[in-house]
Amino acid sequence: MNHYPLWRYLLLFTVLLVGGIYALPNIFPQDPALQISERRGGAVDISIVKLLETTIAENKLKVKEVKNSTKQIEITFPENSARRQAAEIIREKLGDDYVVAFGLAPTSPDWLSYIGAKPMYMGLDLRGGVHFLLQVDTASVETQNLERVISELRAAFREESIRYRSIRRESGKLQLVFLDSSMKELGKSLLKIQFKDLTLDSEEDESVVLVVNEEAMKESIENALQQNLTTLRNRVNEFGVSEPVIQRQGASRVVVQLPGVEDTALAKKILGATATLEFRMVFLDGDPRLAAQSGRTPIGAKLLKERDGSPVLVEKRVLLTGKYVIDASSGLEQQSGSPAVFVTLDGKGARIFSKATRERIGKPMAVVFIEQRDGRAIEEVINIATIRDQLSKRFQISGLESTDEARTLALLLRAGSLAAPMEIIQERTIGPSLGSENIRMGVQSTVLGMFLVLIFMAIYYRGFGLIANVALLTNFILIIALLSMLQATLTLPGIAGIVLTVGMAVDANVLIFQRVREELANGNSPQMSISAGYNKAFSTIADANVTTLIAAIVLFSFGTGPIKGFAVTLSLGILTSMFTAIMGTRAVVNLVYGKQKLQDLNI
Repeated sequence: MNHYPLWRYLLLFTVLLVGGIYALPNIFPQDPALQISERRGGAVDISIVKLLETTIAENKLKVKEVKNSTKQIEITFPENSARRQAAEIIREKLGDDYVVAFGLAPTSPDWLSYIGAKPMYMGLDLRGGVHFLLQVDTASVETQNLERVISELRAAFREESIRYRSIRRESGKLQLVFLDSSMKELGKSLLKIQFKDLTLDSEEDESVVLVVNEEAMKESIENALQQNLTTLRNRVNEFGVSEPVIQRQGASRVVVQLPGVEDTALAKKILGATATLEFRMVFLDGDPRLAAQSGRTPIGAKLLKERDGSPVLVEKRVLLTGKYVIDASSGLEQQSGSPAVFVTLDGKGARIFSKATRERIGKPMAVVFIEQRDGRAIEEVINIATIRDQLSKRFQISGLESTDEARTLALLLRAGSLAAPMEIIQERTIGPSLGSENIRMGVQSTVLGMFLVLIFMAIYYRGFGLIANVALLTNFILIIALLSMLQATLTLPGIAGIVLTVGMAVDANVLIFQRVREELANGNSPQMSISAGYNKAFSTIADANVTTLIAAIVLFSFGTGPIKGFAVTLSLGILTSMFTAIMGTRAVVNLVYGKQKLQDLNI
């Protein structure tokens, strides 16, 4: 009655073996490490390895091991302070061409790495680092969208020879004033055909007022948020952070977690800066000093300041923006030796810039750098140069104050500009020592909870309780193995989910064992009681676990980072506990009691 076929035992043995192997890397400690890779993803040259070894020897850095692979170099350290000291020296030595990222190096045997067995990732609350919550400026997105529509309207009217007096933005709406009624009718016909995202709000005489459809505006905000997510990921990759968390929260917020980061000032600067470049022609038909004094600028001009505070008039029309930049690197200008950024444009940007500069040879052009500071856009002219020749795909930006500024500007240009300004509205910093304390307390809580459950089960259910304890330990190993195989990030809420699973893991066995006791009390034989206990308790166990699993899936779907971590470990724990409590303990019970003629059960 109570026996399993051979294939079930083989299946259990295989699952336990694989789970044990993939959980094994987590018992080995991890060393602080620096991961050095080529910025464009190319192979690391052997000369860089020799340069690093020389640098380590010259500065007497405390290093455990230097590992070289095709794509990256990994340097491990005995302690975190040694890694921090080495990172500053190595970054200065290698410059922009290489990314130096903080990470953790496993000390598990190489054969485990060969089969892909890696330890779990540790979350921010366990490793230490910084947490940012950023808010997208949706009002700025709406303004940018309206400005783009105004530019498109002017181009369309010019192409169709539709004459108008003015197009201006007022309180989130567009007001168009045509030359006469006939031009107005032509303009309205064009709007219906080419500008379906615009809706007529009101009209009188020769003017019309337009608004952008709500759906179109929502789409613009959504696109801006998605582009910002991509840009932030690029910036974090350039910044050199291993295992970052960058995810959307709600309609207009983004969570960024950078484990292991200690320089929070630089992290905020990299994440919060818009780093938008604009190329504008210098406005020659006006006096910038007079405009600065009177506060009135000529039509078609915009008043900005250079780095020394001198006023300068530039044209409102933008020749080119930073969105066409595909690569940027810092260096020194050949003639003067001053810091410079060498920029490469994509195909479309090269065509636009080539045409614009061909028509303006001999005229001065300004490079405007726009940065977000304290919720305000700061526009600054960093360079004014006369166009000597037609520019195309590659050119350089000079006039920068230092090599550090050139390096930061190149990094931000490579990563891309934000589609909309973002403001850091929340910041949390967790030190490495607090992270270590969290790990220690999390492990203690798990061990204590498991120990108390083991004692209770052994005392209350005796021999069957010992079998349940084996299943509980096996369940714990399988959870760790699955988290490692999925490369999931373990956080404090995740540890809470594991502790909860420890109690839930024996819940199924409690139901089964109580059912076995009831069958024995009704006068059934021990073998019949065992069979009935497992068979009749199955539906109750399945119902309870499935409903809990549904709740965990809902938590994962709608929750944020910490809640997702709890939901992941809870879900995995439910699946593994059903496997070990039903199939695992049944296999052991069948193996121990299945072929015996029992008079009584020790339960």
